[in-house]
Amino acid sequence: MVASKFVVLAQAETPLPLGVTDTVSIGLDTRLDNRFLDLRRAHVNAMFTLRAKVLQYGREHLITEGFKEINSPKIIASASEGGTNLFPMMYFDTPAFLSQSPQLYKQLTVLGGMERVFEIGPAFRAEKHDTYRHLNEFISFDIEGAWMNDDDVMCVQERMIHHIWKTVAENDQDQIDIINEYRASQGDEPISVEVPSLPFPRIEYCDAIKMIQDAGVEITWGDDIESSHCDIIAAKYPGFHFLPRWPMSMKPFYIHHVPGELGSTGEQLSRGFDLNYGRDEMTSGGQREHNVDVLEQNLRNMELDPADFTFYTDGFRYGAPPHAGWGLGVARLLMVLTGSRNVRETVLFPRDRSRVTP
Repeated sequence: MVASKFVVLAQAETPLPLGVTDTVSIGLDTRLDNRFLDLRRAHVNAMFTLRAKVLQYGREHLITEGFKEINSPKIIASASEGGTNLFPMMYFDTPAFLSQSPQLYKQLTVLGGMERVFEIGPAFRAEKHDTYRHLNEFISFDIEGAWMNDDDVMCVQERMIHHIWKTVAENDQDQIDIINEYRASQGDEPISVEVPSLPFPRIEYCDAIKMIQDAGVEITWGDDIESSHCDIIAAKYPGFHFLPRWPMSMKPFYIHHVPGELGSTGEQLSRGFDLNYGRDEMTSGGQREHNVDVLEQNLRNMELDPADFTFYTDGFRYGAPPHAGWGLGVARLLMVLTGSRNVRETVLFPRDRSRVTP
């Protein structure tokens, strides 16, 4: 095609704050300050095309499993998951907060009879992290299902991830190729979409502790499994794997337990679980306690006053089915899919401790 004439529609100022077509490495802060230009780089555009596909494929799969999409409020009166990591705000003349999680509202919807619900939406955590995998505003897949236990919802999650990976491998290799072309220019190894096998490995908390101890690391039953410990587990399970059956003492009051399910030291095990990819946590979830008397006793066991949690427990006073759910961060899923080293690369306009613009 040979042009006979051209018309300049908009004049670009020079010099550009970052190169669009060159292969020079650019600092992440410069990229985020100028995301409108960064997106014109082919591999960055491909990244967010894949993000849109992940959201699409995940939504499609949950719908096929009978889940209905809901939207929960992001302005709330009190903590939905306990703790103090909340962003305060004024809602007209009323003190309020930005929502930490849609969990309470998912549960109330399930108690109302919708039975299987999901949401893809934002959550806000006022945690003073400064790591490659934490943000203060993030988007997550969240589900809740009635008549389901922790094993059931783990199966939903692994099937959803398997579907996303399989569909990307079948339909979106062109976007992976664009990313790999850039990675090659930077001397990085290419990425490939390897569809994970089902079921994902399940390493119960007790077995994980023994694995860490066998590696010569000092840890005792009841300790948290930290990132350095996860490196030991990831040496054997480098892909997606679940860590179920955590001690009840380490989980929130709303997590369900089955009396008699005890750990090696005789302590009560919970129906809570994590999903990890290698060393990095992707998901927190579990079966929820549906008996209001047990909920209130759990609060007392944790030296909390049930009267302070009626906003949560009142929903369970009129009959509640067993139910379970989880939340899965979209950005961390994209990190795995695209080989990104920092969660900020997978979010258009990330919000962390130091960034509130653009």
